[in-house]
Amino acid sequence: MQKILVLSDTHSFLDPRLEEHLEYCDQFWHGGDWGSVAVADTLASYGKPVMGVYGNIDDRTIRNMYPKIERFTCEKVTVAMTHIAGAPSSYKPDALETFSKGIPNIFICGHSHILQVKRDLNRRNMLFLNPGAAGQHGFHSEQTALRFKIDGARIYDMEVIQMPRIKVKLGKGDVFPPM
Repeated sequence: MQKILVLSDTHSFLDPRLEEHLEYCDQFWHGGDWGSVAVADTLASYGKPVMGVYGNIDDRTIRNMYPKIERFTCEKVTVAMTHIAGAPSSYKPDALETFSKGIPNIFICGHSHILQVKRDLNRRNMLFLNPGAAGQHGFHSEQTALRFKIDGARIYDMEVIQMPRIKVKLGKGDVFPPM
């Protein structure tokens, strides 16, 4: 059994209110727009697997660390992710490229800052996940992430992590938490 934390759109801000979830989970999956290597390094410092893709705001360093499209298996579940995917009603080219390699059990994206958990009945009941935005940058009024469990082929105990948006003043080049 694996406990998964799914984040996206951190934009250089790893909220300290996620600490208990970082401790609890076995794997971290990031749907892009990391914003800085410090966020990736902080997640990696927990000594747990970190899977992710780069987003449209990510620099060359992040793009060298993470691909545009990622596919992997967790337990008996096939997972695919890309940053800009659209939604089940109107997928974007990167999502369609991802599906051309096979329909996953779970598909993860970010970009919109809009939390979505849906079944795509047109794609073998694929679970579509957009964790919203865990960072501060953007129009969202609440910072969000997802947490769930995978045991064999079973995906269960899906939880939305909701955090009222807080403001932390960052200077140029600063990240939170500081490294």
